[in-house]
Amino acid sequence: MSQVSEVFIPARIAILTVSSRRGEDEDTSGHYLRDAATEAGHEVVEKAIVKENRYAIRACVSQLIADDDVQVVLINGGTGFTEGDQVPEALLPLFDREIEGFGELFRMLSFEEIGTSTLQSRAVAGMANRTLIFAMPGSTKACHTAWENIIVQQLDARLRPCNFHPHIKK
Repeated sequence: MSQVSEVFIPARIAILTVSSRRGEDEDTSGHYLRDAATEAGHEVVEKAIVKENRYAIRACVSQLIADDDVQVVLINGGTGFTEGDQVPEALLPLFDREIEGFGELFRMLSFEEIGTSTLQSRAVAGMANRTLIFAMPGSTKACHTAWENIIVQQLDARLRPCNFHPHIKK
């Protein structure tokens, strides 16, 4: 049975931007996620940018999920349909469990904003080593959609009837 908290419990979050073009100054999506997570009361313990290479992405995420200080990884970028978009291929072998509903719900919400272009979004989520991983498109608008409509609620231990807090490492 899940434990439900009456108080807010902050999560320790790592933010990973996947891009071969953006540096720290241009990382508006990573900055948005960092600021949104902090404003929600969570602790951002790491923020990094990794090149669009499935093995570099997999290596970076592997380090994060092995780190006891990281409970959640938010990834932006690399979920589209171009040749460089390798995030799903990088993550799927790492997942102990895929959270299929995240991609489905993200695309449903995104359809209201961008119509059928959402078909090319390969947003994914899963659990690996009791670390929750959400991967979303790299646009700041898409990050806002994912954070505000899905992720922020699922990281809140007070959300009933269920949230992901009981399933992440302590």
